[in-house]
Amino acid sequence: MKILFLGDIVGKPGRRAVREQLPKIVSEYAIDFVIANCENAAAGFGVTREIVEELYENHIDVLTSGNHIWDKKEVMDFIHDYETLLRPANYPEGTPGFGSVVVPCISGAYVAVINLIGRIFMQPLDCPFKVAQGEIEKLKRKTDIIFVDIHAEATSEKIAMGWFLDGQVSAVVGTHTHVQTADERVLPGGTAYITDVGMTGPFDSVIGIKKDAVLDRFLTGIPNKFDVAKNDVWLQGVIVHLDDKSGKSSGIQRISVTLRD
Repeated sequence: MKILFLGDIVGKPGRRAVREQLPKIVSEYAIDFVIANCENAAAGFGVTREIVEELYENHIDVLTSGNHIWDKKEVMDFIHDYETLLRPANYPEGTPGFGSVVVPCISGAYVAVINLIGRIFMQPLDCPFKVAQGEIEKLKRKTDIIFVDIHAEATSEKIAMGWFLDGQVSAVVGTHTHVQTADERVLPGGTAYITDVGMTGPFDSVIGIKKDAVLDRFLTGIPNKFDVAKNDVWLQGVIVHLDDKSGKSSGIQRISVTLRD
């Protein structure tokens, strides 16, 4: 089977890329299941109920997130309504929402998705490594197909997670930094890995945000308003090839598709 994971969807341009390109990719590559990180989908920061519904209508099966999931306060009113809208599992016990989910796919197999967040250069939360172990033990009772989104800043932390979970899960993919890396591979235990799947959004930008605003912040150190850029829109992600019986991966390929105006 083939699972497509889309890199962080940024604002209206990113959602447009999903709307225009996802059906073509699903058809061309015979994709069985689609996962996407949505934490930047609402004007670059957070997500709304309307946007969640829009992304589901575009045939995304599971939405993951990260530190920006709480940026739109209204999320507290609806996050419990969607089992397939994940927040990182290593938030403290009692945090609203779901950190993992098991979903049936069109082939009849069940796919589990775990969302984790790193701790290096980010808000200190529960240990993602220990939380991952607990989630995997629970999910293995239902399926051997387990996909992990590790939303983290440090490449070392993501790579460490890949090695830590090698042989235990189908894939470990990194999000958050919005820059697609060229280190995709299948680790010795059968776990597909990439440090960052990239960004679905505008590339005439600084990781999705208008260049002038970001440059001004770097030059002056003064906080200012960050708006999503508009031009040179790309859809990025990875396709993981795996055995739906064992859950082991046999391949991982990057995709990077531009929108032509």
